[in-house]
Amino acid sequence: MVYTKSIYESVEPIPDQNIHDFLFNSPVQPPIDDWTLYIDAVTGVKTSRSEFIERVRDGTTALGSWTSVGGLGLAPSGEMVGILGHNCMNFSAVLHSLLALTVPFALPSAFSTPFELAHALRTAKCTRLFVQEALLPGALQAAKEVGLPDDRIYILEGRVPGRKSFDDMIQTVRKRKVPRIAAQPANRNTLAYLVFSSGTSGLPKAVMISHGNVISIYRQGEVSASVEPVPPPGSPLPMVLAFLPFYHSYALQLVCMRGIREPATFVVLPTWNLDLVVKVVPKYKINALQLIPSAVHQLLHSPKVKSEDFDSVVRISCGAAHLPMELKKKLLTVIKNCPLIGEGFGMSECTVSAMRKPSPLAFDGKLSIPLEAVGILLPGQESRIVKEDGSEAGYNEPGELWVRGPNVALGYFSNEKATKETFLPDGWLRTGDTFTMDERGNFFFVDRAKDTLKISGAQVSPAEIEAVLTAHPGGLIIDVSVAGVSGGRTSDELVPRAWVVLSEKGKQLGEAAVVKELRGWSEKNLSKYKWLRGGIGIVDEIPKNPTGKVLRRLLQERYEQSLREPKAKL
Repeated sequence: MVYTKSIYESVEPIPDQNIHDFLFNSPVQPPIDDWTLYIDAVTGVKTSRSEFIERVRDGTTALGSWTSVGGLGLAPSGEMVGILGHNCMNFSAVLHSLLALTVPFALPSAFSTPFELAHALRTAKCTRLFVQEALLPGALQAAKEVGLPDDRIYILEGRVPGRKSFDDMIQTVRKRKVPRIAAQPANRNTLAYLVFSSGTSGLPKAVMISHGNVISIYRQGEVSASVEPVPPPGSPLPMVLAFLPFYHSYALQLVCMRGIREPATFVVLPTWNLDLVVKVVPKYKINALQLIPSAVHQLLHSPKVKSEDFDSVVRISCGAAHLPMELKKKLLTVIKNCPLIGEGFGMSECTVSAMRKPSPLAFDGKLSIPLEAVGILLPGQESRIVKEDGSEAGYNEPGELWVRGPNVALGYFSNEKATKETFLPDGWLRTGDTFTMDERGNFFFVDRAKDTLKISGAQVSPAEIEAVLTAHPGGLIIDVSVAGVSGGRTSDELVPRAWVVLSEKGKQLGEAAVVKELRGWSEKNLSKYKWLRGGIGIVDEIPKNPTGKVLRRLLQERYEQSLREPKAKL
């Protein structure tokens, strides 16, 4: 039976405390009076921690004060505030102001279409919305669709004539010298915010994260850090490239929250922009990168990327989706001063993470973790690996990963059916991901359970086929996705099909020759039942959501449509 507990020391009981008090009013470690918290990568404007704290206190007052003195009069009961925008300092300031008030907020994707945004606003039952000016037209369309009043839509950053903005609200309470509003009490189960699941199976669901969930992540981080080597005195603060979307759990925790209590400077990009990245990294001597696999692909294959420009980088972490072994090895040859890539496993349903990969020097160097492993359980975490028939898997035997711990979310907002399917009564979270675990407690990612194919009774992992194609020595492709399509022996059996993006070498060789070469390579390296019986398609890009997760469903739908309409473009 593969049931295990974390090898770390236990986590202290999670207090009944507002996240705001936990982050803003706790001692900073290491103890530093003040530091530059945010740098706008586009404008160069710097914001210190003390300046940001003052802005949040004014923001709390502006949002919570009575309308008669220029505030919004927000109270926890009956409110759900949407925040729609690309990365900016005000995004972080608004959410922290709402946390202080214990007014829950929802974080839809800034890349949402009006249809997608309407679904998010409706799902979260948003009563108000802060939105960036550039996103206002789509937001107004979505708001009209769901019946959100126009006078409850505010500007997140900057000013728009005739519409209230967060900057206006702060300016008003400052001019009127409105008395500051203190942070409100919260318990560990008080709803803090909603984030949306990836939506790769059905429409996105709103995940309920509590104040206690977020505090637990920091408690787990503190215990994890206690077994790592202490940085020598005088070490520079982390200078972090912050391009991951703030509305996603990964950046929300690492950028918007952790830096308040753990000194670091975040150079903030509105979105991923490779041209800006290659300028910003050497300019600010970025020493820490937080990446996703799609960004790794670009860094490895763009002629704009020069290895020497990344000499300042000594720490890399990668999350949001699985990073194949081949790409890990290649990345470390480009960014040469970084000894390893920090990884882990997480999902919105466990606040942000459930596993991490310690450094080689953790636990006094006594813990050996293979490069291909995802990591080990976070402190206070338990896990099970469960086979399809409900029985426990053995060591090194694949099954669905279940996790339990204080960071597991409250459930899905207003979706009892989905909550019951994923969040079990005894506290277990069904992740939907297939893993194995060895005798030492190392976890290895196998595949997304919902993406796994079954062919003639045997399971076929798209991730395995993708890894084989990526490892072709000719460097013919720069990106790949594999998914199941029609063509099996029965009407409900799917067969593997690959979609690939050609490299310059691949383009020179020609599409037909690349397909022939990849087919031969894959059949040489894979068992027959894993062969690409659905074929290989050439595409300009692999569709992904803003956090880097491949939208396999979109590829599948396009292909199935092409079968019905032979002239349709794949």
